Amino acid sequence: LSAETLTVSDYQALIDRGWRRSGCYLYKHEMDKTCCPSYTIRLKASDFVPSKEQQRVSRRLERFLDGKLDVQPREQTGASSSLGITRSEEKSKVEPVMDDLSKMIDQAVQLCIQSGEFPSNMQMPIASVKKVLCDKKKKLAKGPEQLLYTSNVAFPIAAAIKRTLTSEKVEIEGNKLSPETISEMLLSAISKVGETPGISIKVSKGHINFLSASKDSFYEKDVVPNETLHAKKDSENHKARKPKKLEMRLKRSSFDPEEHELYKRYQLKVHKDNPSRVVESSYKRFLVDSPLIYVQPSGGGDDEEKVVPPCGFGSFHQQYRVDGRLVAVGVVDILPKCLSSVYLFWDPDYAFLSLGKYSAIQEINWVRESQARCPSLEYYYLGYYIHSCSKMRYKAAYRPSELLCPLRFKWVPFEVARPLLDKKRYVILSDIKESQNQSSLLPHASETLAAHEDMEQGETNDHFMGGSDDDEDEEMDESESEDTYIESDIDNIIIGLYGSQYRYKDLRKMLNPVGRKQLEPMLQSYRKVVGDELSERMVYELR
Repeated sequence: LSAETLTVSDYQALIDRGWRRSGCYLYKHEMDKTCCPSYTIRLKASDFVPSKEQQRVSRRLERFLDGKLDVQPREQTGASSSLGITRSEEKSKVEPVMDDLSKMIDQAVQLCIQSGEFPSNMQMPIASVKKVLCDKKKKLAKGPEQLLYTSNVAFPIAAAIKRTLTSEKVEIEGNKLSPETISEMLLSAISKVGETPGISIKVSKGHINFLSASKDSFYEKDVVPNETLHAKKDSENHKARKPKKLEMRLKRSSFDPEEHELYKRYQLKVHKDNPSRVVESSYKRFLVDSPLIYVQPSGGGDDEEKVVPPCGFGSFHQQYRVDGRLVAVGVVDILPKCLSSVYLFWDPDYAFLSLGKYSAIQEINWVRESQARCPSLEYYYLGYYIHSCSKMRYKAAYRPSELLCPLRFKWVPFEVARPLLDKKRYVILSDIKESQNQSSLLPHASETLAAHEDMEQGETNDHFMGGSDDDEDEEMDESESEDTYIESDIDNIIIGLYGSQYRYKDLRKMLNPVGRKQLEPMLQSYRKVVGDELSERMVYELR
């Protein structure tokens, strides 16, 4: 459906029937046909219980604002400065070593190709060496040696070789190209590339491990400072870092060049979007334009003030700024019963702060706080939950949540729905026992206004209005129709035509039989997908 204007109450009713908006475009999935059924998901803000991970996200941002978090964002240019990545002495010295070891493995791979051990007609994965965390060092510690770095490059190499040989229909003998065998080959080749003073190299279960020769190795002496020095430097760094200020500003939806620039950076860097899709006009259609009619906060007595929150109802952009720098924007709709999250985009340089999770927590908190002024505002809607898509399951982490039944539009606790969705993608949640019998009753969104309303005015005149007296078939249809017509459930649908509005029972008298035959199935479908009340309240526009 394409909406020109829409009241917040009507949109609230629509999202409670499975609809969502993208700009001024309203859409609803054909749940029994789509490959990825999308269930509307919400939670009652007052019942929200943050998980340990969500609590960690909040604490991490607090540490960042207090200056206690070492990781800092880069400048937008990527250059290092006062906002550049702050690295400890340990990290700055270790990384070059890791880079050297990665290059050594790459050289070993080339030797294996030259010797014929690896195929030469394929592109080999680039080696990556990672630092082993302290906790893992303790678990893996055996004897005087200590595990410092490791690389799993043998696994992607084995997979790449297997794909190449399979595509060329070459038989693979036994375990010849397993990650374990490939790591052994690389270990032999590395010994021919060069020496690694102070580091011994071993392989284990396909991994290439780099170990210190002893506890007195260069790594322990030159890279890791003693605890006293480390604590002293942490103290000095903490004193030098100034606390940061986080500001959240809620403003009505409108075009802001600064927001658009952030959106472009986010889409291009995080989602690898096509540059042609992040232009100003596309951005406006997607995240700025809204059909929702703004409702101002009441200015009357105490009772009236509690009907609408201080910001009003409508479409808004929630800005997140750190020391004045725009780091995230949450696009939201504030409706009589809920805050509905539309989209979030953030600065890729601040990815370490998990701003998507943080903003969701803040939006839930906003609903909680706003209930005092607007008691009807109880819920937080997270959009669509797609159980069959692993990337969309994160929404169920905000508990306790509910899913909307796609047939009867009743809310079902997620914990009840989950075992059913594990077995079947499309489920009539409100009545699982009758789901197979009832699934055929699901309204088909493809039969709605979007598929039928774009008619030229000339075509409307020819096929809907009047009609020729010379057409015997039409006269017969009209006679039969008048004789058999009874009051219909579509009679009170409001029709917009040529700038005027009619109830269908009144407009029907002006239509010829062909017009009625075309229009009535469309109105029946429209009524199914928007419901009885909305079909008699919203205007179905014929164009």
